[in-house]
Amino acid sequence: MDFLTLVYLLAAFLIGTTLQSSSPPIQNETTIFSVGFLVIALSLYKKKINKIVKRVSSARLPTACGSFVVYCYKSMSDGLEHVAIVKGEIGKGKNVLVRVHSECLTGDIFGSARCDCGNQLELAMKLIEEAGRGVVVYLRGHEGRGIGLGHKLRAYNLQDNGRDTVQANEDLGLPVDSRDYGIGAQILKDLGVKTMKLMTNNPIKCIKLKGYGLEVSERVPVLTPITKDNKRYLETKEAKMGHLYSLGTHNAIY
Repeated sequence: MDFLTLVYLLAAFLIGTTLQSSSPPIQNETTIFSVGFLVIALSLYKKKINKIVKRVSSARLPTACGSFVVYCYKSMSDGLEHVAIVKGEIGKGKNVLVRVHSECLTGDIFGSARCDCGNQLELAMKLIEEAGRGVVVYLRGHEGRGIGLGHKLRAYNLQDNGRDTVQANEDLGLPVDSRDYGIGAQILKDLGVKTMKLMTNNPIKCIKLKGYGLEVSERVPVLTPITKDNKRYLETKEAKMGHLYSLGTHNAIY
């Protein structure tokens, strides 16, 4: 039984059961809920099977971490260009070392110490170079976990006044994390990745990528130095967002 059939059967079961055993108000509420559930599920299903990104170009990319091949992918919905950096032959796509990295201008380009993004990207590229095979997918439009650069800077000001990274987003009326990994999953599939050793401290990212039909054979921690500037940020992500850092044991504060 495929996913689409299962969705239809579940919605029909919810509506049918309610019509047989409930009063009209409850019947109406459950019918509305069931239809809403069906719409959301079908939307996710459509997003899962529809092609939403296309490969545009590729080139050799020598870097400080090693030599790679860089691929440009273009989103077919908003025109954003995303990047995949590949080392070695993907082959049958089994157990490929992968980093799905969210764009962070302040961390990746300017070396901001407020987060660990730039350090994680550099470490991921070094680990892939050492392994001789792997992929970094660099997703644009994920700045500030999806809120954009301007809002992220506003959130920084709130954090400097005592709010944590979660509270700051909420104070601005913005989602804590609105990132979607559908484009990243399609890029990985286009490159031939089937199962991966995912470099992340975020177990939820593993779950989201699995939802797009990829298999995560192993979660590889990406632990970078804790500083006085990013310590609270990392503590908040561990306490409120489920990230795994083992803050008491890895990398001394400097």
